Amino acid sequence: MEYATLGRSGLRVSTAGLGTMNFGAPGGCDETEATRIVDAFLEAGGNVIDTADAYTGGEAERIVGRAVRGRRDEVVLATKAFLPQGSGPNDRGLSRAHLTRALEDSLRRLGTDHIDLYQCHHWDDSTPIEETMATLDGFVRSGKVRYIGCSNFTAAQIVEAQWAAQRVGGTPFVSLQPEYSLVARGIEAEILPVCLRHGLGTLVWSPLGGGVLSGRYRSGETPGADTRLGRLMASPISAARTWAEGFLTESNLAIAGHVADAAAELGVASAAVALAWVRSRPEVTSVIVGPRTLDQLRGNLAGLDLVLPSDVAAHLDEISR
Repeated sequence: MEYATLGRSGLRVSTAGLGTMNFGAPGGCDETEATRIVDAFLEAGGNVIDTADAYTGGEAERIVGRAVRGRRDEVVLATKAFLPQGSGPNDRGLSRAHLTRALEDSLRRLGTDHIDLYQCHHWDDSTPIEETMATLDGFVRSGKVRYIGCSNFTAAQIVEAQWAAQRVGGTPFVSLQPEYSLVARGIEAEILPVCLRHGLGTLVWSPLGGGVLSGRYRSGETPGADTRLGRLMASPISAARTWAEGFLTESNLAIAGHVADAAAELGVASAAVALAWVRSRPEVTSVIVGPRTLDQLRGNLAGLDLVLPSDVAAHLDEISR
């Protein structure tokens, strides 16, 4: 396992991160399998474990806390806050009121006295960014949080947050957690340059494009009921169906076909090629994988160790640009 410095900080993180959205989730993995995944990830040298208070109603945080008990110092523990935690008007967002309660709840569920990387899950239009950054700075000064970051922010929002931290004399963000893959390269235009300018490392999620790049989906075929996108397509929640449909476009499936061709040529799995491409990008600090099984984790880690031949990498770069 290799390590890199996270943004403009002294924190060293593994270039593979473990995402935990599947922990305890319907269609995901139970606590026994999740613990095996955590064990194998740490044994392989990984140290970044990323979760959120919204994952399975907080159950993912509880599972992670129990899984790392007795070896907490080996882990860069990252969690996020923003999404609703109740029905009240202050049960969501990035206000001082909500973040203070959300942090205490996450600490309790994780069974720890501090979070290594506390992240704003989304931008909050209803809260002044100065209030958010001052609140996060207070968490750092109290020792309950070591570093702060954001997830799913636009380039302009990152700039606003970093400027606000300066105005309040507070702690700046050291990381961004964006979506990035061969079928989702939008962050290259503005967001990655802004991250470089403002000292943010990147912990990228969905490197397999919702699973499309694993080769499990075909044009004109309905996703299987046992697949992630198949479950989302069958969801009663319209936003979930729309999100899944956004991955299953003809252009995305065509890119997945090129990935499969490259994988066949190299004698490896399609997922390995897709992960190796993301891992090779110089702007990426760590690639977050979210396995449901121990075998998936092992396959993901093998893919992140793969070095693509230069001609293969250049071809994938061109057809997905």
